[in-house]
Parts: sequence; C-alpha cells; structure tokens
Amino acid sequence: MSTHYIGADVDCRTTELVVRRNNKIVLALRVPTTIPALIEALRRIPSPKILAIEEGTTADWLYRNLRPHVDEMIVCDPRRNRLITDDGDKSNRIDAGKLSELLAGGFLRPVYHGATEDSLLLKQWVGLYHDRVRDAVRQVNKVRGRCRMYGVWPPAGAVSVTKVRDPWVKEMPNQALAAQLRLLFLGLDVARQQVVRARQEMTRRAKPFEIIQRWQKIPGIGPVRAITFLAYMDTPWRFANRCKRWKYCGVGLVRKATGTDKRGRPKPGRLCLELAANRALKDAMMGGAISAINQGDNVLSDLYHRLCAKGVLPSNVRHSVARKIIDKMIAMWKTNQPYEPDLA
Repeated sequence: MSTHYIGADVDCRTTELVVRRNNKIVLALRVPTTIPALIEALRRIPSPKILAIEEGTTADWLYRNLRPHVDEMIVCDPRRNRLITDDGDKSNRIDAGKLSELLAGGFLRPVYHGATEDSLLLKQWVGLYHDRVRDAVRQVNKVRGRCRMYGVWPPAGAVSVTKVRDPWVKEMPNQALAAQLRLLFLGLDVARQQVVRARQEMTRRAKPFEIIQRWQKIPGIGPVRAITFLAYMDTPWRFANRCKRWKYCGVGLVRKATGTDKRGRPKPGRLCLELAANRALKDAMMGGAISAINQGDNVLSDLYHRLCAKGVLPSNVRHSVARKIIDKMIAMWKTNQPYEPDLA
C-alpha cells in the first residue's frame, strides 16, 4: 500500500494540506487551524499517512493533538527547507506541496518535542524568564543611553536602587531628561518584577527534579543554569552521541572545506563553531565555564590553566571546559550519581 505524505503549511487562521502519493499530488485541502477541523481532514486521508509541519509557535500544540491521528508526524527545521521553499512562486498551498515533496524524499530534519506537558511548561517558563531578563537589560541600556545623550552619568546605584534614584532624578537640573528617565524607570521596574515572577514560577516547577540540586555541585553551575539545561535538554537520551549534543549547546565544532589549492589538492577543512545552536543553552554552558574558571581551586579551572600553558588559545579552552561540564551533567543524569570532582 502506498504511503500518503502530507505537507501542512500552518497559518493562524487556515492550514493548507497537500497530500502526495507515488510522487503525485492527489489531494489539496484548506481547513481552519483548529484541532477538530484538522482531525476531520486527516481522517479523510487513507493510511499509511505521514504528516509534516514546520517548527513554529503552534508546532507543539499541533504535535500533541494531531500525532495520534497519523501513523507518523514530523516537526521539521524550517531553516533547512528555506532554499527550496523560497524558490519560485510562493503561496501557502505551494509551500505545503513542497513540504510534502521533501517529506517523501526524506530530506526533512526533525525537531525534538518533549513527551510530557510538564516538561513543555517548564521550558516555556524558562524561555519566558530569559526573555524578561533580556528585556530588563534592554531597559537599563535605554536609561544609560538617554543619560549619555545629555552628557549625564548616573551615580552608583541610581539604576537599581530606588532610594538613590528618586533624589537624583528629583534634583536633576535638566527637567527634560528627568521626565524622560521617570518614564523609562517605569518600564525598568515592570521588567524587573516580571523577572522575579518568572524565576519564582520556573523554580517552583523545577522542584520535582532532584538532578538540579546535584548539578549545582559542579563549579560554575547555579540554579538558573541547571534548570535551563534540564528544560531544553529534556532527557539525557535525546542525542545519539556527545558531538551532536555539543553542537546543540553551541560549543560543538563542524568542519568546513571547499575548493582546491594551486596544485589541485583539496584544501584542509576548517573547524568552526556550530552557529545553528540553542542560544539559551550556549549562554548557560559558556557562562558556567567562565564562572568555574574564575572561581579557581577546582578541576575545571586546573584544566583551563593546564591547556593554556600548553599553548592552546584561551577561547578554545573555554569551549573545552564547557564541553566537559556538559558531559559531566549528562553522565550524572544517566547514572543518577552525585558529582565527583576527581572524575571531571
């Protein structure tokens, strides 16, 4: 029996479904982007059937509700498909047809989605926390930038301490700047309140996971970095090998080579960092490596200074320390064992 390959281009209001069988389009549907309408459309398609959608804001919602109604469902990486989907004419139906063609050819790269709703909610709160932190930093930079426009330098604590800020703004000779700063400080205070609220909720949802407490014994790993690693990694068995795990965390290397030299020999490959990585995980792991190095008197700091003494670039050593931290966290997660510094 021939397999039906279904490509779905999802919009906030409607979804285009294109069904391909034996390399031919046999059905094209436009349905509302609601679970009952999509389920009814999928029931009209005979089995075996494989559904493909691209990763996006609604991907997890659709995956959890539509997965039981197809034989297989793939949430794929849209960056990998861009060169093909952007070629030629473009519409939702055309994009769905190209997606079904890529699915039939086996050219899609799946995007991982967790198995439980609790892990999804934890990841959402972790992502919200990091977003609010970035917004708070952005508000601080706006305040400082506004002061520089008038050649004013905020005194120590003026940005973060209300008792210092209020008298400083009140006594400011330039009332035009004072009025602008009062408005900016409103946004800053709200952003900081959101950071506190998001961190409290994130911490509350992470309490059932005992591994977080054990991870905090690793130099450079605090509660936020441990929770971030847990939320985005979801399971220690997610990746087949540590090289793929390193690349996902932004500290893995890829080899790139192109062309030949003057003698026609292939040029040697150049190692560089994987750019398509999880930014939150990269910030957490690199931040943990730098903190461990700065703390000193631990095996990770000793590793850093030992490799630097051998002539390795400090930037490369920092990535090596981050990879060591990731391997240690995964090993502790798989074996459910405490941190042992002598094995780092």
